[in-house]
Amino acid sequence: MWRAIAAGAEVAGRRDGWAQTVCLTCVETFDQVDAATLALRGGPHAEEVLGASDSWVADLAELQYTVGEGPGVEAFTLGSPILVPDLSVAQVRWPGFAQSALAKGAVAMFAFPLQLGAIRLGTLELFRRSTGGLPADELRDATLAADLGAAALLRHARKAEGEGHEFSPDPVRSFQDVNVATGMLAAQLHIGLDDAFIRLRAHAYGRNRSILHVARDVLERRIVLDELAE
Repeated sequence: MWRAIAAGAEVAGRRDGWAQTVCLTCVETFDQVDAATLALRGGPHAEEVLGASDSWVADLAELQYTVGEGPGVEAFTLGSPILVPDLSVAQVRWPGFAQSALAKGAVAMFAFPLQLGAIRLGTLELFRRSTGGLPADELRDATLAADLGAAALLRHARKAEGEGHEFSPDPVRSFQDVNVATGMLAAQLHIGLDDAFIRLRAHAYGRNRSILHVARDVLERRIVLDELAE
């Protein structure tokens, strides 16, 4: 797996970051995987998608962020892999995510925490368009890919700290606009940040929209903040 990732990073003309290379290598290497994402997570609404093998799976990551549930969220929270060979049987477990993911064509999902000891950094998530689990060798290699991703994240963060600047990776899907809109809403309505974020999420979910799109509407004044007061 390490050799495959290193070889992918050296492909002529490929300018992807290391996280993107991990995702693309997983898809190119695993026979039973159709797409992959690698996300940096710091809590319920602190997330950046650092790598995604295509736009379809980046949209699935955005869906999971919008509803606040799913295998990736649970893998990060528990610190253990969450393997779902058939999302149709997980609709009770994650009603908001599973049904919408199935509608988008995701049928199976496997999430692995990026962690080193007690330090939990994010998740590597693999997707299939058909039911079925991962073969033992691919499950082993996916776990290794997650460990490599965690090591790379920590190495880049420590390098940035050593050079005296903040670690700021370039995400393929950023939710920074959600953070800004959350702050605006909290200040306008005189509420806490957590409450403001919950209201943004509820507004998005109730209208079957991405929370990122709702946040951008807030920033562009296309949504009156009083609409989010309740």
